[in-house]
Amino acid sequence: MKLADLRQEYMRAGLAEADAHADPLVQFERWFRDAEAAGVSLANAMTLATVSPSGAPSARIVLLKGIEEGGFVFYTNYLSRKGRELAANPLVCLVFLWSDLERQVRVEGRVARVAVATSDAYYDTRPLGARLSAWASAQSEMVRDRTALEQALAAMRAKHGKHPRRPPNWGGYRVEPQAIEFWQGRADRLHDRLLYRRAAGAAGWALERLAP
Repeated sequence: MKLADLRQEYMRAGLAEADAHADPLVQFERWFRDAEAAGVSLANAMTLATVSPSGAPSARIVLLKGIEEGGFVFYTNYLSRKGRELAANPLVCLVFLWSDLERQVRVEGRVARVAVATSDAYYDTRPLGARLSAWASAQSEMVRDRTALEQALAAMRAKHGKHPRRPPNWGGYRVEPQAIEFWQGRADRLHDRLLYRRAAGAAGWALERLAP
């Protein structure tokens, strides 16, 4: 198999300025509903890119858990690698890929922690095993083996029972967008790319088209 020979022609849809909502968050919700309706697996999966204090980029997949107060919300361990990088540099990029629909969304913005009450409320909705693993796992740190993780989980189960409180080092972040780009695949690689930017000195958004 030659990777250079793998090709796909994009033919499903287009994205015109006249059809795009003036508010990119509303436009995102439209596309997200389309992805759900199309049966896209893990439609809320997104790449989160961060930068270390030394300037090295890193990325991983996390799950979008809400659009609240004009931002994209996800949850994690504050002491994880991503948490440490976010503490050092709050500027991030998110990317959603819905390949079945030939669509991508890219979000650039700044993160801030959500309110304690918001993290508490979400934590309480998680399955018990997930709540306990937030206590058991020192995320991103080295562990001896799988057995050590399972023993740590068992210890937290014995300690906290069925009603653990949220660990103080675990909670939510909200990405407050400054730019959101919608990418729709088109024939002959003339893809539609509509970019929303926060208008300087204004509360609204400026919309522009980018060359593919």
